[in-house]
Amino acid sequence: MNSGPVWIVGGYQSDFARNLTKEGGDLSTLTAEVTASTLQAAGISAAEVGVIHVANAFGQVYTGQGHLGAMPASTVDELWGVPASRHEGACASGSLAVLAAMADLESGRYDCALVLGVELEKNVPGDVGTQNMLGAAWIGREGQDAKYIWPYMFSRIAEEYDKRYGVDPRHLWSIAELNIRNARNNPNAQTRVWDFGPEAFSDDPVANPIVEGRLHKADCGLLTDGGAGVVLVSDRFLAARPELRQRPISRIDGWGHRTAGLLLEEKLERSSDEPLMFPHVTEAIQDAFTRAGVGTVDDLDLIETHDCFTASEYMAIDHFGITPPGESWRAIESGELEIGGRIPVNPSGGLLGGGHPVGATGIRMLLDCHKQVTGTAGGYQVEGARRAATLNIGGSTTTTVSFVVGSA
Repeated sequence: MNSGPVWIVGGYQSDFARNLTKEGGDLSTLTAEVTASTLQAAGISAAEVGVIHVANAFGQVYTGQGHLGAMPASTVDELWGVPASRHEGACASGSLAVLAAMADLESGRYDCALVLGVELEKNVPGDVGTQNMLGAAWIGREGQDAKYIWPYMFSRIAEEYDKRYGVDPRHLWSIAELNIRNARNNPNAQTRVWDFGPEAFSDDPVANPIVEGRLHKADCGLLTDGGAGVVLVSDRFLAARPELRQRPISRIDGWGHRTAGLLLEEKLERSSDEPLMFPHVTEAIQDAFTRAGVGTVDDLDLIETHDCFTASEYMAIDHFGITPPGESWRAIESGELEIGGRIPVNPSGGLLGGGHPVGATGIRMLLDCHKQVTGTAGGYQVEGARRAATLNIGGSTTTTVSFVVGSA
């Protein structure tokens, strides 16, 4: 057994603004890029990798290609023979791959793990992409009448918030505006050079039309192509490579993982008498806090959370305990979520500003937390950051994973 912590010794994110298909690339070229660049960023050779974990949610439906655990060895000769597997948990696929890699290191089975997330989503028209995403819900049992399944589902979450506590759509649009603004300083963000006027975050029916139910265009994160990777190592590996301690490394201090049933309506029914809409989400966060020795959210310096829609970040605010249940709007109005505020949320731009290549998102969040606590986040650095947390969800909070990352 390896009783010590799991360390992040480096990682890489591709440019989420790219269109791999237009470049003539595919999942293999993306995997090759992310693999080689992650190892280089971490200062690790392919020969030192003991195990590989690949996250990908929708490879078969977008490209026809499955068996993606074998793609690193197919694109990097030096990885031929290294044990590898693929992980799928909808939008939480990347975090599940990280959890599996951590278990390998903690058990002592391996001491160095390469964790990759890759996804192609710009290679089909939007309506086809919508159909491709159906499998993250319970097909045939929910959302059958929706044109766009996931805007529909998260509109339902916004509706439930409104029913229980009241929701002003302007607070949701403020989330979008902040994350888009943060993304301008992130050189890998999908929207960093997009032009948004103030009307894009208003009730202007042309600039911000309704997509489904309560959600408008500004409320919806866009899918994209992209990949991210990290190298995780054990204490034993660091002892054998002491020079790595001179590099910007970080530590995974805590983790939480909860899984609920697929149906959104069942989740809402089960929490009808609870103060929080998704108690299992807070349980995952609290599990990570407890393992990391975090008392409250104010012990953190920042959060990277899952804002596939503005409603998912609105939910995260009170589920992290930044505000009491149903009062997320208070943190939005007060500026507490801004870089320099009480608890910056998504300084990277998150999914709304940064992009959402589904299988890569959980790993990208972890990597951004690593950058923050090592002081290497560049233009979106939170000054003095020493401890950061993630919240990564798959489906309608069906799969929920949270990590706490600390400085070395």
